[in-house]
Amino acid sequence: MNNSGSMQEAAAEQAVSLQQVELARLIAQYAATEGIHQTAIAPLYLARLSQPSVPAHAVHKPALCIIAQGQKQTMLADEVYIYNPAQYLVVSVDLPVTGHVTQATPEQPYLSLRLDLDPKEIGDLIMAGEGHVKKADLPARGMFVSKANSSLLDAVLRLIQLLATPQDIPVLAPLAIREILYRLLQDEQGGMLQQIAMSDSQAQHVVKAIELIKRDYRLPLRIENLAREANMSSSSLHHHFKAVTAMTPLQYQKQLRLQEARRLLFAQVGDAATAGHLVGYESPSQFSREYNRMFGSPPARDVARLRAAGATGTAAVGSPA
Repeated sequence: MNNSGSMQEAAAEQAVSLQQVELARLIAQYAATEGIHQTAIAPLYLARLSQPSVPAHAVHKPALCIIAQGQKQTMLADEVYIYNPAQYLVVSVDLPVTGHVTQATPEQPYLSLRLDLDPKEIGDLIMAGEGHVKKADLPARGMFVSKANSSLLDAVLRLIQLLATPQDIPVLAPLAIREILYRLLQDEQGGMLQQIAMSDSQAQHVVKAIELIKRDYRLPLRIENLAREANMSSSSLHHHFKAVTAMTPLQYQKQLRLQEARRLLFAQVGDAATAGHLVGYESPSQFSREYNRMFGSPPARDVARLRAAGATGTAAVGSPA
């Protein structure tokens, strides 16, 4: 690389660094207390945490997640995604994940934002010819981490700055969000977002299968019926579903069942046998075995640990921000 190229790269890195500092300042301003805060911009959430958290299991909705300060680890099946202010994370379909903040202190709290994504808005952008990307031939993983760039951060900053002028939000927030979607589509891994928004893609058939599993997760899963309703063959469903979600349809259903059972137990809705039955388990012993395998402890011990962690502010049940 010549000197001119090196200087341009250094200038770009400096611009990103300054934008990250400003992003941290704004999030700290509007998320002055611990926890996740919904903002006056409906799909935008800000988070602040002053210590590392215990793993939280949740179904992550399609979203853009950017960390301004600190670090987080998110697991999808056996895959580990670690990201910090140098990267951003995108979830393009509903995915059962496990996430926890790994770097946070009272002096340097974890500060992040989550912008929920609407596939219809992405589709509208593509149909208008404003979100052209190189089309991927096959469905790719529905979650990815990419390097943060100045163009994306600039649009994100302008969105958050609108919180200071609420009267401008109805008109200007949709424009800023549209630009953010455009920047995501233009980035190196934008192909998956394009696939999710296009009605004739294999990824869209997987999205349909996900919706059906979520709707009927308490019922026995019949792969042939699911494939037919998703307009796929059984073999194609299995292949493409795993490509997008990193798990089979049965594994996806199990994650949903166990996460909901954990939420019920945490909310004190019956005992373990009751919770297992409510989410579709016929055998209490099978439920306890699978719960222990997923969460690392039997139901009663796990929930007691969660409640103890909640008393110290480090627990999060069903909170993927």
